[in-house]
Amino acid sequence: MRHLWTPWRSAYIQAKTEMGRCVFCEAAEGTADEKALLVYRGALCFVILNRFPYTSGHLMIAPYEHVSRLSQTDVSTTDEMMLLARYAEQILEDAYHPEGLNLGMNLGEAAGAGIEQHIHLHVLPRWKGDANFMSTVGGTRVIPESLEITYGKLQPRFAEIALLKERA
Repeated sequence: MRHLWTPWRSAYIQAKTEMGRCVFCEAAEGTADEKALLVYRGALCFVILNRFPYTSGHLMIAPYEHVSRLSQTDVSTTDEMMLLARYAEQILEDAYHPEGLNLGMNLGEAAGAGIEQHIHLHVLPRWKGDANFMSTVGGTRVIPESLEITYGKLQPRFAEIALLKERA
């Protein structure tokens, strides 16, 4: 029998049982962006890597405001979320050359939200066949890149956006 070692999954399992604070609020309030995997801070929203990604480059866009529904945000927040999704699309296409992208939100536990108390928009690159037998039969995802490498690829690209916005 073959074994696939995924030690990072134990952190996910542990975090699910110890969830006291909101992981999004904690990341946004902190100052250690690289440790938190926070790649961009906007005025109303931020972009963070998914610590337990479906594919390399899996991002999430969340408002600083702790809300569980889109209807609880104002239009300027949702506008910034979509603007950041547009930037993320360009950055992910440039960095990973995917064959497609998924963008989505799960509002509420019944909809599949892993963290239902704080809305977040997933943006992730996709390739034909990336849901191979490991995912469908083994229930396991194979991620070919560490989060540190992903952060190193994407954070500088988001920093370029910040500089462009400052110059405008």
